[in-house]
Amino acid sequence: MRPNYVLGGRYRITQSLGEGGMANVYLAHDLILDRDVSVKLLRLDLRDDPHTIKRFQREGLAATELVHPNIVSVYDVGEENGMQYMVMEYVKGMDLKEYIKQHFPIPYQEVINIMEQVLSAVAVAHAHNIIHRDLKPQNILIDEKGVAKITDFGIAVAMSENALTQTNTVLGSVHYLSPEQARGGMATKKSDIYSLGIILYELLTGTVPFQGETAISIAIKHFQSEIPSVREFDPRIPQALENVVLKATSKRPSDRYESVTDMANDLETSLSPRRASEPKFTPVEDVDDGETKVLDKSALNSEAAHVKPDTAKKVAPKPKKRHRRRRWLLVLLGLTAVLIAMVGLAFWLGRPQTVTVPDVSGLTVNEAQQKLSDSNLDTGAIQRQPSAKIKKNLVIKTSPQAEQSAKKEAKIKLYVSTGPRLVRIGNYVGQSYTRAAAILKAKGVTVRRQNESSNEVPVGNVMQQSIENGQRINPKETTVTLTVSAGQRQLQLADLIGKTKSQIQQYSKRESLNVSFKYKYDNATKNTAIDQNPGAGSTVKEGSTVVITLSRGKKPVSNSVPKVEDFNVDVNIPFEAGSSSSSSSGKTSSSASSEVNTVQIYIRDHDHNYGTVYKQLTIAQDTQVSIPFAVESGKSGGYKIIRDGKVILSDNNVTKNSH
Repeated sequence: MRPNYVLGGRYRITQSLGEGGMANVYLAHDLILDRDVSVKLLRLDLRDDPHTIKRFQREGLAATELVHPNIVSVYDVGEENGMQYMVMEYVKGMDLKEYIKQHFPIPYQEVINIMEQVLSAVAVAHAHNIIHRDLKPQNILIDEKGVAKITDFGIAVAMSENALTQTNTVLGSVHYLSPEQARGGMATKKSDIYSLGIILYELLTGTVPFQGETAISIAIKHFQSEIPSVREFDPRIPQALENVVLKATSKRPSDRYESVTDMANDLETSLSPRRASEPKFTPVEDVDDGETKVLDKSALNSEAAHVKPDTAKKVAPKPKKRHRRRRWLLVLLGLTAVLIAMVGLAFWLGRPQTVTVPDVSGLTVNEAQQKLSDSNLDTGAIQRQPSAKIKKNLVIKTSPQAEQSAKKEAKIKLYVSTGPRLVRIGNYVGQSYTRAAAILKAKGVTVRRQNESSNEVPVGNVMQQSIENGQRINPKETTVTLTVSAGQRQLQLADLIGKTKSQIQQYSKRESLNVSFKYKYDNATKNTAIDQNPGAGSTVKEGSTVVITLSRGKKPVSNSVPKVEDFNVDVNIPFEAGSSSSSSSGKTSSSASSEVNTVQIYIRDHDHNYGTVYKQLTIAQDTQVSIPFAVESGKSGGYKIIRDGKVILSDNNVTKNSH
């Protein structure tokens, strides 16, 4: 596909992003919505296969249902000149494979954060009965804000029919292939769980568990060899975290997690000190699973040795009388009937007696045990898991489930609620709102945005959060509010003409403006504003300086007017970190980056005295200010600069030539 080609009259191709076993990927620009997108085009050699085309279209449309912050969005599916294409969200960043190479070793908590995002996305796909089938780090993208996004939903399904003939595709995926897929069996949701376990292994160790010269040799290891211990690679990894890898990558699907949600719940608490003494996970011991067994030659020979050859066949003489033959036939039929009746009776008497499993959901463990006992059933293992619907310490369900049949005295497994799944809140202050919100939403948390002006925090970054770092919440009941910087506040400047100096100072303090005063003889009342710059109605940012010209009153008779010299004095005001005037908050918020000093400047000259503040300003670093003076000839002026009630700079002998 050449650059500048417009696909579907809408998507202008910009450049190639890569080639895969199923499709080629291009960067394009959506001319209607004015945004960059990625376009996948079905490979040329697959465009004549009607079955593959149908699967590509159907799965592409199905993928459009998967709306989740950690799934690459599919915007459009179409065809042009025989070219099947899919338009998706463009993710600027790198895939997880490259991310591991660049950032390994990755902190355990960051590993869990990445996996929680991926698990949350896969849970949504499984809820729509979509199995990825090809989960691997190459299909997980990490954008520039650290948000993980899964791609290639649907295409992995379409690829399955061509996988055996596309060696490169198999070779790229076989490291994450479940044992049942390696045997040629059907992929299930638990196959995705196995692949997720391998991805977690790679995040913790920086490599895949099985290597080999060929794809076949690697596939064989998946169903024959045990997963190497991640704790042997890094003894600091908690046993509880290794157990998540071991359970997810169990050889038998029945030993794995029931769902990706269960895996996410287990992973979330894997670093908890309460699980420090957890034993190593061991799958249930293998039993006969019904697979075909192959006997060796010695066994076959042994069986053959007990078979006598038919070397003495004799032809029975015919009975002389027909009624004898009929009598023996009747006897034989009677014996057969008796034998069948005896076998049936034995089967009936020897059959295992079954009972119906009662519904014990919502009961306490003791109540459930009693109800099971009343039904001639025993209590088996008790497994605790979170539940948003069932209160803590009450039974959620049983295995076998209620109303199913079970043998008398069979052990029934109880699933007991630990209450709602609690989510640990991290520290998001200083992060971009987009990334913080994506992390929280991936955990099922409802996020509310609240904008607030700030001179120090960059626009779009989190300034405060309503829930403190480390606190655990029920995401179904608690909303997290993030206060986000909207940058400097802007306001429309009021009409200050005619206002007194004290009124203007009060207004500037209320609106966080800096005011600089000038003086001019005028017929207006002394110390009232006769001019302002910027003018009334102008839009200014918080902290801006407004120059106000005040009236000195009527100009006196010329021979009595003292000569006044106007000049400026530059003063450097030092910033003091940790000053008590620095901003603070009881909530989690940025600290050092938001500290400021509040400073008052007093001046004494022809128009001012030390009784009123000339200017108040806030500084976040050493700041130079220019102070205007109007001093009568032969006299001097002065200034005092105060912070926290203390004079930090002063000069009571300011003249035009002294500075």
